[in-house]
Amino acid sequence: MLPADRFRALHPDTPADQPLAFVEKQRGAMRIVAVDARALRLGIAPGLTLADARARVPELAAIDHDPHADALWLERIADGCDRYTPMVALDPPDGITLDISGTEHLFGGEGALAADAERRIAALRLHLRHAVAATPEAAQALARYQTMPAPDEAAAVRRLPVAALRLEEEIEVALGRAGLKTIGDLAQRPSAPIAARFGSETVAALDRLIGHADSRIVPRRPLPALLFERRFAEPILRTEQALLTISELAGEAAGALEERRSGGRRFAVRLYRSDGLTRDLAIETSLPTRDPALVVRLMRERIDALADPIDPGFGFDMIRLAVPMAEPLDASQFQLEGGSVSEDALAALVDRLGTRLGRGRVRRFAPRDTHIPEQRALPLPAMDSPAPAPWGSPVPGEPPLRPLHLFDPPQPIEVLAEVPDGPPRRFRWRRTHHDVTRFEGPERIASEWWRVKVERLPDPEPSVVHPDPGRDDLEAGEEMPPARHPRPLLTRDYFRVEDARGRRFWLFRYGLYGSETDRPCWYVHGLFA
Repeated sequence: MLPADRFRALHPDTPADQPLAFVEKQRGAMRIVAVDARALRLGIAPGLTLADARARVPELAAIDHDPHADALWLERIADGCDRYTPMVALDPPDGITLDISGTEHLFGGEGALAADAERRIAALRLHLRHAVAATPEAAQALARYQTMPAPDEAAAVRRLPVAALRLEEEIEVALGRAGLKTIGDLAQRPSAPIAARFGSETVAALDRLIGHADSRIVPRRPLPALLFERRFAEPILRTEQALLTISELAGEAAGALEERRSGGRRFAVRLYRSDGLTRDLAIETSLPTRDPALVVRLMRERIDALADPIDPGFGFDMIRLAVPMAEPLDASQFQLEGGSVSEDALAALVDRLGTRLGRGRVRRFAPRDTHIPEQRALPLPAMDSPAPAPWGSPVPGEPPLRPLHLFDPPQPIEVLAEVPDGPPRRFRWRRTHHDVTRFEGPERIASEWWRVKVERLPDPEPSVVHPDPGRDDLEAGEEMPPARHPRPLLTRDYFRVEDARGRRFWLFRYGLYGSETDRPCWYVHGLFA
C-alpha cells in the first residue's frame, strides 16, 4: 500500500472512496503494479492489465507509478524509525528492518515498541504490518506473509510459502512443481540435494531465514562514534528550548570526548517531531573540538542561515546529537602572553564562514608534492583539508621563483627568440608588444614520466604566426597550425622576464626544438607582483 499511502498523503483532496491503481508499461501493455485497499477489496490486484481492471471496475483511477518517489517516501519513514534504534535498514520496495537488540527496554519491551510504532504510523494514515523475529529475513517474511502475530516464531516461519525466500521466479515455480510449497517442506529435506537441484542460493536463503546462518542488516547510515539523546514527556514547541537541549547534549559529548582524548569534526542533530517527521541539522569544524559553546554557536548560525525555518509542528518529543567523526585532540597550547595560537582563531573563522556559506564555499590551499607548477597547490574545502604542511620559503633578498597569479590554462603568445633554446627577446600578448630587457632562465621542467597523463593547453589563435628568428617583425612567417587535444606532456623551459616598462612575466617554451617538436609554442603562465 506504500504508493497509495504516499499519493493520498500528498493529495489529500483525493476522494476516500475512489479506488486507486498504479500502472506502468510492461511487455507492451499498461499493467497494474500497486493498488490501494479499496481497489484490492474490489478484486483488482497487481499484474492485471489496465484494460481488464477497468472492465471490472470502471471508476478505477489509474496513476503513473513513480518508484523514485516511493523510495524517497520510504526513506522519510525510515528517518522517523531512527527514534527506536540507529540500526535501520531499507528493504525495498516497501519494507524497513530495525535491529532493536539492546534498545527495546527503552520503550518497555518489544510489544510496547511495536505499539508505539503502530500509533505513530496510524497518525500518518499509513498501512503497517510488522513482525519481530530472531533474524532480519524471518522478520521481513513474517511481516509480508503472515496476517496475525504468532506465539511460536519457529512454527510460524515454517508455515510460510517458499516465496518468502525471495528467490527468482523460475526457482519458485520449480520448487512448487516438486511439491515444496512451504518453508517447512524445504527445511526437512537434506541440503545437498536441494543445492544440486535448485542452486546453492536456495540453501543459503533458507539458512538465513531459519537462523542456521549468521545474518545481519547493513544500516542505512554508519553508526556514529558517539550518540546522545533527550526524550520529552511533553513535546517542546520553541526553538530556544531545542537549542538549550542541544547545549546540554553538547556538554555530555564534550565529557565523553575528553575521556577519549578526542574532538569532534562533525556534529549532527536530529529533531523528532511528535507527528513522525524529522529535521536534521549538521555542522562541521576544520579542527577537532569539544567546546560546547562553539557547537551551539555554530548550530545557531546554521538555523539562522536556513531558507526554510524550523517548524516544530506539534512539538519535538526527542532530540538526538550524534558525533559521526572524531579525531585525536590533545590539550590546547597557549602563548606565553596569553591567548590561544592563531591556528585556532583561523579555524573558528573558517567554521563560521563554512556554516553560513556552505562547506564547499570556503577553500584552503594545500601543497602537493609535484614540480608541475599548476599542480603544486590544490584548493580544497577548508573543512576537508589535511593537516597543515610547510610551504617552501623564498631565499631572503632573492626575487620569488613563482608568481602569485597563474593563468589556468596558460595563455598562448607570439615570441621572437633564437632557436633552438634561446631566451625570448620580444613577445606579443593580448595585442600588445613587450620588449624584453631582462630575463632569467631557462628553468627546465620535464614531464613526470611515472604518471601517465595528458596535458591540455589552449590552441593559439588562428591569426598567430610562427615568427621568423631572423627578423624583428612579429607578423612575418608562416601560419601556425592549430594544436591537437589532448597533447602529450612535453618539456617546458621557463623564463622570468621583465619588459621595458618594468612589468614581469613568467613565460615558457613548450617542447624541445628538434627532439620533441619542430615548432615549439610559447605561453605566458603567470604574472609577478
